[in-house]
Amino acid sequence: MTPDMLIAAALILPLVIAAGIAAFGKFPNLREGVTIIGSIALFAVVVQLTMLVSSGARPELYVGEAIPGLAFAFKLEPLGALFAVVASGLWIVNSFYSIGYMRGNRERNQTRFYICFAIALCGAMGVAMSGNLFTLFVFYEILTLSTYPLVAHKGDAAAQRGARIYLLTLLGTSIGFFLTAIMWTWFLAGQRLDFVDGGLLATAEISPVVASALLLLFVFGVGKAALMPFHFWLPNAMVAPTPVSALLHAVAVVKAGVFTVMKISIYIFGDELLQATPSREFLMDVACFTIVVASLIAITKDNLKARLAYSTIAQLAYVVLGAMLADRAGVLGGSLQIAAHAVAKITLFMCAGAIYVASGLTNISDMRGLGRKMPLVFIAFFIAALSIIGIPPLAGDWPKYELMQGAIDRGSDWVPFVLILSSLLNIAYLLPIPILALMPPPGSKPPKEFKRPGGAPWLTVAAPLFTAGLCFVLFFMVDPIADFLAPAFATVDIDPEVNIP
Repeated sequence: MTPDMLIAAALILPLVIAAGIAAFGKFPNLREGVTIIGSIALFAVVVQLTMLVSSGARPELYVGEAIPGLAFAFKLEPLGALFAVVASGLWIVNSFYSIGYMRGNRERNQTRFYICFAIALCGAMGVAMSGNLFTLFVFYEILTLSTYPLVAHKGDAAAQRGARIYLLTLLGTSIGFFLTAIMWTWFLAGQRLDFVDGGLLATAEISPVVASALLLLFVFGVGKAALMPFHFWLPNAMVAPTPVSALLHAVAVVKAGVFTVMKISIYIFGDELLQATPSREFLMDVACFTIVVASLIAITKDNLKARLAYSTIAQLAYVVLGAMLADRAGVLGGSLQIAAHAVAKITLFMCAGAIYVASGLTNISDMRGLGRKMPLVFIAFFIAALSIIGIPPLAGDWPKYELMQGAIDRGSDWVPFVLILSSLLNIAYLLPIPILALMPPPGSKPPKEFKRPGGAPWLTVAAPLFTAGLCFVLFFMVDPIADFLAPAFATVDIDPEVNIP
């Protein structure tokens, strides 16, 4: 297949899968077979595209103009390929996990669930492969709309309320801020919205005030990045089934948000303009504030999914911080965080789901000693927690190292202390969970009997064990990943010395 055909296949395949799921909706085995085979096929297409990008090619696809000057265009570069590989690869794992979870928990409307999931992956592929801001915005909104029914899946009052907050927050920020920033960029760049090496706006004559306002609109307009104060949709979305939570936190939604922030920083602003934009440092402060405050809130949450939700808010801010550092180490650290956090956080959420299916427990205080009955689940949780903390040899170590290096290169010597504090807070809110489950204090009450005979379905145990293993694999793959991403950062200064106006 030619490169443009491969991009078309990556965009169309999820829709074909959704149609197949709808066609076989009354036959669960066939329906889920379509999901598994389709997800594997999508991953194979993305891997082929990634190999082309690795060889130096930049696959492109031009579809046409919506209106004169606004084109649907796609172009895959290293950062987009990384996001596409993460999203499509983890979709396979999450699909297997979803079969065990949805059947084990006897969830209703499973056909609708799998259809919306497939459409969401179409949105994620479009975001990853977009060649301009217009295309990215369209697929960003497809991702929002397709995941709304997933958040509202249970249909009760809490699910409907969480889904409304989810939809209104993401649409409000994207239409109110993100779209405004795109229109302003269109005017400033001479009616262009293309992603350009070195930055579309790098040659435009823009005052520091205008650049600052535009950057604020972009970063806060990408509500999926969950930067405070536009983070509250994420904890409210935890009413969704656990596979959806994994989709929101690891596979597509929030990763699309921070990926968008990173891509705008590199290909719309460029490092020189970004370094000279006064609001960049303010956004660094906001990211650090989000890291610390979200971690402190996480400690107070007894509900496991709520604690993991606030953990995600804190961890996403690492990527925004890396983008705002605007040097090579910082941008690399933020990009590595997209992959490292994805495999660790999907593991944590899948463990939470396995616990719920087996025992019906949602509160951490009720899980003491449960690890004696579910040792593999809590071992996987323990490994993923260590990766989030940043312990080698696990994937989460490298992003923090690169971010610290980037902050030192930038002269922001206080940022490493924020990252160290973040790791200490990670220890406080994550490690007690598996430790008390596997090694409860003497005299602790034994955990309740499983609500499901036989405990968690084997697919809900095997999936997090697999992704926990990926936390080790990614640690040792950091050099080839960094080399693969290097062309995306070719125009970013290694050791910037720029005076901020």
